[in-house]
Amino acid sequence: GIHLVIATQRPSVNVVTGLIKANFPSRIAFAVTSQVDSRVILDTPGAERLLGRGDMLFMRPDSAKLARLQGAYVSDAEVNRLVRYWRGMGGGEPADMSGFVRDADTVVTSPLEDRGRPSTQRPLWDDIIAKAEAEARRDELFDEAVRVVQESGRASTSLLQRRLRIGYSRAARLIDLLEEEGIIGPDLGGSRGREVLVSGPPEQSRSQQESEEGTEFQDPSSDFPA
Repeated sequence: GIHLVIATQRPSVNVVTGLIKANFPSRIAFAVTSQVDSRVILDTPGAERLLGRGDMLFMRPDSAKLARLQGAYVSDAEVNRLVRYWRGMGGGEPADMSGFVRDADTVVTSPLEDRGRPSTQRPLWDDIIAKAEAEARRDELFDEAVRVVQESGRASTSLLQRRLRIGYSRAARLIDLLEEEGIIGPDLGGSRGREVLVSGPPEQSRSQQESEEGTEFQDPSSDFPA
């Protein structure tokens, strides 16, 4: 529900620290003067070759590939003309708002509407939150991530990055979703990864593991006693 945007004209490591970049997975870089400045913003060169005037590189949180976009460039002269225009549109007298009534239930009536039919504003916050949570769980790789951690017997961001060939941000989000769904346990530190709480079907896991890693052929007759 909170959208935080930070901007700087001095992309140096003293200003844009590693802690700041870790908490801002979406990044936009306009034209900069050197590869060093581009690496500070995007962790990769490229922004030094931009043309300016709205030409930008965009880093999505769910993809490691940069997208080149063209923003809407508005010059200072155009901004001043717009301000003068809208300032001249205002009249000398304040607008009459007596026809509008607003109470605690957000019921608004207007002279253009029937006074006996007030229009009620629906509370949209809960709907927005529910929709955002549903979209977050509709990651097309969620089921594949479940299969990967169940086969491996452990879960980590680097494992999902390697097996699913995705970026760090998307892999970290999948790890969070797996923990919320009770598939894996919490992060206890160390390098062994997280514990997998829900195991998959043993037949399926064994067959998939054999197909991926390869198994040595064994003579079926050795299972029977001589």
